[in-house]
Amino acid sequence: MSAADGRRRLHAYVLAADPWWLEESVSSYYDIVDRIVVSYDEDSLSWTGTPLPVAECLDRLRSVDPLGKLDFRPGRFSHSDRTALENDTAQRQVALDQASDGADWVLQLDTDEVLLDPHALLAAIDEAESRACGAVEYPARYLYARARSGWMLEATRPLWRRRAGYPGPVVIRPGATLVHCRQGTLPILRVDMSAVNTDPTHARNAIVHRVVRPDQAILHYSWVRDDDYMTRKAAWSGHSDTYTKMLRSWRWRTRRPLLAVALGWLRADHEWHRITRLSPDRRYWRGEHE
Repeated sequence: MSAADGRRRLHAYVLAADPWWLEESVSSYYDIVDRIVVSYDEDSLSWTGTPLPVAECLDRLRSVDPLGKLDFRPGRFSHSDRTALENDTAQRQVALDQASDGADWVLQLDTDEVLLDPHALLAAIDEAESRACGAVEYPARYLYARARSGWMLEATRPLWRRRAGYPGPVVIRPGATLVHCRQGTLPILRVDMSAVNTDPTHARNAIVHRVVRPDQAILHYSWVRDDDYMTRKAAWSGHSDTYTKMLRSWRWRTRRPLLAVALGWLRADHEWHRITRLSPDRRYWRGEHE
């Protein structure tokens, strides 16, 4: 149910832990939300117990909050008796519960995810409401590394076809229960960049309810950082074991982007990438857009 004035109340939560793409991410959806819960560990500890740059995150967030939408909520989310992903899920659940107050929907984007077209996402929420769905899975384009100024390595399907990624619903009904990171149990409206599923982790015949263009998707900058920062991120991420194993491949591809594209079909891991050019206003690379 919407607010008494008939307007949908869209809230969001953000986990203040990784500052690299923080301003770009929050700014991409700031105008369409009414309130943003900022969840952070008051001891500046990660889910694995390592130090986090929380103070820097909070400073950066304040710099992109001209309307006072941020609602800062400290807590303790690093527990040695839980796995990193259990701590991840627990913090998100707390943040979701806090953001649910007075909301019709809650946006749950990570701080390295940039929403290219907020209105396309709002249209997907409209359809989710009409279909009685409680969550929206929206396609993310995974940008793997910077090739050069304005160009990125983007993860693709075989033969360099466009690929969507779904770490979990990006919009969910208030009061939902999360069972693994962002994933819940409510019926999902699934959006893709094609009427036929483009995510290799789903079956080819997986249902697609709605189609958006690639320039309306989410840009996920999960690996687009410098080497020193990626090494530190590997220590605190909920996927720290995976990051540590994959850093060597990432370094090789970053140094040889064209070769990485050309030889994708020879790799044992069958990971394909394409060179993607971003328009100047999408050239989010630390040091070039500030």
